[in-house]
Amino acid sequence: MSGRLTTFREVMEGTLRLAGEDAERPMRLELSVRLPGVLRPWGDVEGDLAGRLRVPGWADVPVAGRLRVAPVAARRIRYTLEFTAGDGRRLRLDGWKSVSARRPVRSMTVLPATVTDADGGVVGEARLRFHLRRDLAAFLASFRVPAPPDDPMRSRWRGQAGRLEVWYTTLTDPATGTGVWLHHELVAPVEGGARAHGWAAVFPPGERPVLARFGPYGWERPEDAAFAAGPVAQTAERLTGTAGTISWDLRESGGGRPVCTFPRWAWERELLPAAQIVPKPAAAYDGLVRFGDRTLELAAAPGASARIYGHGNARRWAWLHADLGGGDVCEIVAAVSTRPGLDRLPPLPFVRLRVDGRDLPSGDPLLAALRLRAGIGLPTWTVRGRIGDRYLRVEVTQRPEESVRVDYADPNGAPAVCHNSERADVRIVLARRAGRSWETEREWRLDGTGHAEVGLR
Repeated sequence: MSGRLTTFREVMEGTLRLAGEDAERPMRLELSVRLPGVLRPWGDVEGDLAGRLRVPGWADVPVAGRLRVAPVAARRIRYTLEFTAGDGRRLRLDGWKSVSARRPVRSMTVLPATVTDADGGVVGEARLRFHLRRDLAAFLASFRVPAPPDDPMRSRWRGQAGRLEVWYTTLTDPATGTGVWLHHELVAPVEGGARAHGWAAVFPPGERPVLARFGPYGWERPEDAAFAAGPVAQTAERLTGTAGTISWDLRESGGGRPVCTFPRWAWERELLPAAQIVPKPAAAYDGLVRFGDRTLELAAAPGASARIYGHGNARRWAWLHADLGGGDVCEIVAAVSTRPGLDRLPPLPFVRLRVDGRDLPSGDPLLAALRLRAGIGLPTWTVRGRIGDRYLRVEVTQRPEESVRVDYADPNGAPAVCHNSERADVRIVLARRAGRSWETEREWRLDGTGHAEVGLR
């Protein structure tokens, strides 16, 4: 097995009762696991096992075999091992953990197994257990996951079916207040070949936005670009393309330190159904955007380039990028998952507020999200709650007359629709505790310069 691997070590102990014996013998399995790609709870992956089996007075021998990990897809984690016993017989151990939603911990830590000989005859029955209190720390410390790509703008797709990858750039012309949205997608459907497509939208103040699509085109990973499909390309410093009556040729500079709206581990290890990152949260754009018979000349227009990678769009979502000036930004993704069970939960708001170069909350965004509440709706949606020792309140209004409606399709074909405005009104209040009440520490108001979106099914 070669390429990008997830590796870890696991120890299980229990008993083995050999055929013809009344007494049980102590048994211990010490295993090293190598799985291709990144291990995900909802995936179905098979890899190599190697290690040692110890049964006093019967066997202390090396083992090798296969491990299938499919706790959600098949509700099973299966171990098959082959070894030579002390008496010279070639034997096989076959066991599986049957994952149960009612008893998830027990079902994922207890392994019943059968030992058979070359003719299929039963040699013994084993029951092993992974001891959480004793061995969990060592198990987690042994985990090694594939290293992420060095450049967060580069494509993460590695040929898997059922994936969605997005590059998007939003900006505001400081001279006219016009907003621009450039959206590029790579869709790898559950069945069929991958396709690249997207759209562009221009939001002149007081007018109906202009929206145009490009593609679909076939996909080949570009060597010198983040995205390239048909006439559309995005490199480290330039965005060019044509979609219907809209064309653009922009130079991108600056950007500042990346904003990890989701936990960094979620982006790097791909452990959640989807994750977002903003590699260039405070970039500047120069160049031309043509729409219809009009030309927008941009000079140091503030904006951002961001990325999404995962299995598809959320069931419901809200997104905000607010440029607060001086390199400070507010980035929000509030979403309800499509995963069974998770789709019944309220929206989980991931928030990153960069103030004077410091990111709030300072800890894991997932833990911080549990203290926040989001109300997703149109034309106004909100996020509020505690971030560290402060209280945050965000209110976003997307005026219908300055919004576009765009239809999406997930890799499995499920439809979704988003309502996007690059001319949203935003109010952000950050407060500190003052006695028994909260006292406003900072407040920002953006009139027509917020970039926002609400997605619905």
